[in-house]
Amino acid sequence: MTALWQRGRAALARRCLLAALVVLLAVATPAVAAETIPVALDEARVVKLPERAATVVIGDPLIADISIQAGGIGVITAKGYGATNLIALDARGAVLMEKSLVVTGPSDRTVVVYRGVTRETYSCTPYCSPRFTLGDDVEFFTKTLTEVQTRNNAATGIGALGNR
Repeated sequence: MTALWQRGRAALARRCLLAALVVLLAVATPAVAAETIPVALDEARVVKLPERAATVVIGDPLIADISIQAGGIGVITAKGYGATNLIALDARGAVLMEKSLVVTGPSDRTVVVYRGVTRETYSCTPYCSPRFTLGDDVEFFTKTLTEVQTRNNAATGIGALGNR
């Protein structure tokens, strides 16, 4: 009789342990979701780095980059679609912070035009103008990018002349 009682008690203890693990996992799951930093493509996001951070690493620099500023501030710039991670280490190499970065599509009002298999993206804020976006038709993307670069070069040249 005592052996039967002990087996029942052991089974009850296992069930309680299993229930505690399920509750712990349910509570821990939202915390993992809070560790994700969303950044829209071609935008920046400011993050506060841990005080003793000596090294900051971005897993895939084609997806995002980080610029370290004074006061322990990091500016994350989204460069390509996808997910990667951000790790901050102290001088001894101990991990102080690790977060996931998820780069999403543009956050401005866009219109996407499909011409057969080709795609063109327009930014409509409030009037529609060409916007080069990853995945657009190569010819449209290159033409739009070239126009933007030419305009920026002209503005930089004019600005440099004004400083003389």
